Amino acid sequence: MARNLIKSWCGKAAHDFKHINAILKSNEAPYRGPVHGSGGLLLQTPRGDAVIHCLDTFKTSIYQAIRRGVAVSLGSLVLGSALAQAEIGEPEKDELKFGFIKLTDMAPLAVAYENGYFEDEGLYVTLEAQANWKVLLDGVIDGQLDGAHMLAGQPLAATIGFGTSAHIVTPFSMDLNGNGITVSSEVWAAMKENIPHEDGKPVHPIKADALKPVVESYRDKGLPFKMGMVFPVSTHNYELRYWLAAGGIHPGYYAPHKGDITGQAQADVLLSVTPPPQMPATLEAGTIYGYCVGEPWNQQAVFKGIGVPVITDYEIWKNNPEKVFGMTKEFTEAYPNTSVRIVKALLRAAYWLDQNDNANRPEAVEMLSRPEYVGADEEVIAASMTGTFEYEKGDVRDVPDFNVFFRYNATYPYYSDAVWYLTQMRRWGQISEPKSDEWFHEVARKVYQPGIYKTAALELIAEGYLSADDFPDFPSESGFKAPQGEFIDGKVFDGTKPNEYLEQFPIGLKSAQVL
Repeated sequence: MARNLIKSWCGKAAHDFKHINAILKSNEAPYRGPVHGSGGLLLQTPRGDAVIHCLDTFKTSIYQAIRRGVAVSLGSLVLGSALAQAEIGEPEKDELKFGFIKLTDMAPLAVAYENGYFEDEGLYVTLEAQANWKVLLDGVIDGQLDGAHMLAGQPLAATIGFGTSAHIVTPFSMDLNGNGITVSSEVWAAMKENIPHEDGKPVHPIKADALKPVVESYRDKGLPFKMGMVFPVSTHNYELRYWLAAGGIHPGYYAPHKGDITGQAQADVLLSVTPPPQMPATLEAGTIYGYCVGEPWNQQAVFKGIGVPVITDYEIWKNNPEKVFGMTKEFTEAYPNTSVRIVKALLRAAYWLDQNDNANRPEAVEMLSRPEYVGADEEVIAASMTGTFEYEKGDVRDVPDFNVFFRYNATYPYYSDAVWYLTQMRRWGQISEPKSDEWFHEVARKVYQPGIYKTAALELIAEGYLSADDFPDFPSESGFKAPQGEFIDGKVFDGTKPNEYLEQFPIGLKSAQVL
């Protein structure tokens, strides 16, 4: 019976192995073999049932485990620690709702849904766009959402009690890069006078030094220079502040211990919150003179002729971490199998997005252009999603890593990434009191969950979807990247020494300073 059923599935996609597993649950017993035949692997149960599985990747995984002396159970397909973790159980919760904001970097969620990766894991997911980042975070905290596409700073800020207090964790980093800083056409015209040109085009990267005289001219006229970012603990806020400060422009401090959460104390430029999809309209209305946001809202300003992106975050900090997938700590503890399966689906989606040098990106662009996801024109999304970026209208440049979803270990939740965000919270006063290096590391470990990630990755390796080369070397991985120096100001970040890092900046709170 089992033989015939399995034979009927030969040649189908690798995810069908879970159906095989279901058939064999009644025949749970140690493996007896291997015997090769009929192009597959012959599995023998004590009952005498011969089962042929024709999937090479699965066959190889089993065979490798056997060669290493690992016991294999037909029903559970346990390969042992020499190859992988024990196969995770069925999801404890299979009907899930995830939130997102209409940005291109929500793509792993859309791809996991549209390509059936969630269903492959026994998960029945609803994706729901949220009005803004606060609504999204509140939805996760109160349980209306099971997880969400989040700003990397949100789980950290919530866990330490800045703004909303809740223990939010992330086992999955969604992408690298993906943001830009745009100024109005009027501001750009004034900036251009301060920018060197080559072959008639501005020389990139453009530093905030070019903006400083413009800001000063507004101040001399008694006009505050206003810029937008998407949320106080967003990458966009910290990237915009980093860029401004590197050019000698003070972006202001937060002082929550004094009741000041505006972030505008001592500021040369006044930063305020604007939801991403509203950025172009707010710029056009003259309410703000520039902003930092993810795509497609920088390119939208170019297409509408109302503004010019002057720099990408790739040029501010090469291959910087951007969004994460966030859940409550309570969720991951109550539903451990579900949590791993979510990450498995997202890993496959991220891999698909970067596969074969971004070969799938045009398909992803069409997917994201649908109103239920980003809802922008395909042309606008493709302008950055397919390896190029348009600055001034007609100035299209190759930026192949503007969006990175999988390569460079983009999906791994590095503790050092968390530490960088915490240093920026401290630098700008959101963390008002001095903290020890150990405190930074402790918070990072509370929020970032590489254990869940590792379990998901090993499962995918065992199933043949991905290889060990696609992931960090788990036995030796510390969670801290080597010191990084590819910042626009040349400063070096070492996640193991956060307070030493803070001492480097002429603008910003030092490690022991209180505003």
